[in-house]
Amino acid sequence: MTGMGWTGRLLLIGVPFLWLALFFLLPLLIVVKISLAQSTIGIPPYTPLLVDHDGGRELHATLANFALITNDDLYLRAYLGSLGNAAMATALCLLIGYPVAYAIARSQGVRRHLLLFLVMLPFWTSFLIRVYAWIAILEPNGLLNQCLIALGLTAAPLPLLNNEFSVELGLVYSYLPFMILPLYGSLSVLDPSLIEAAADLGARPLQGFLGVTLPLTLPGIAAGSLLVLIPALGEFVIPDLLGGPDTLMIGKVLWDEFFNNRDWPVAAAVAVVLVAALAVPLLAAQRFLERGHAA
Repeated sequence: MTGMGWTGRLLLIGVPFLWLALFFLLPLLIVVKISLAQSTIGIPPYTPLLVDHDGGRELHATLANFALITNDDLYLRAYLGSLGNAAMATALCLLIGYPVAYAIARSQGVRRHLLLFLVMLPFWTSFLIRVYAWIAILEPNGLLNQCLIALGLTAAPLPLLNNEFSVELGLVYSYLPFMILPLYGSLSVLDPSLIEAAADLGARPLQGFLGVTLPLTLPGIAAGSLLVLIPALGEFVIPDLLGGPDTLMIGKVLWDEFFNNRDWPVAAAVAVVLVAALAVPLLAAQRFLERGHAA
């Protein structure tokens, strides 16, 4: 029985670790390997790290690709542009998503289920189709400009497409459900008696929210922010379809390096730096969430 117990524990722990090793760690190691190689014309378009020489094998690794990233301000501007757009989208999703999640959590019965259904309804449609729909809405002859002109709010079509506005709108629309659902999870388990106790002690509604509701939902805020920030940082489809020539995000740079320039080592180095930069907020959020659960 003891042996069976250990076998069950090993299976329970080992299967998730095996999954992570096969589908996360191994691909990441391959990307790191490519980032240390040199670009060449061929298939694959990079040199091997281990080369046979005089009956032995020599390591031909280089950090030139990482040096190129630090010396070319294109990549720095792409990182900063991605960070700025992702941070703004995260903040807007939080400002919009918190009241929505609060309203859903305070709803009862069928109404709550209906509101949750409406939040998840966009996932029933392809992400790419939803982005293309925004092109039809925001273009100069699109639905939104036609409505504005018909209402007399503007005499000419507004430049709503192929700029920073359309990129932010696409990011907020696409990732808003990822903010609402964790916030709803935190708000739905919140004990209403705590807010009533704060009111009985003389706290005004705003004071009760800032002193009771907001601190107790910080884990949901952290989880939702990560779920929005991380995919928005590496987003390619939205800036490519909704952005303009001045829209510079790291996802577009990665695509150009991989498929247009066919410089896989530089593209891999850009991806490795992005993963390393994302590891810092991930570890910080994990520590924060662990402290929240411990408290």
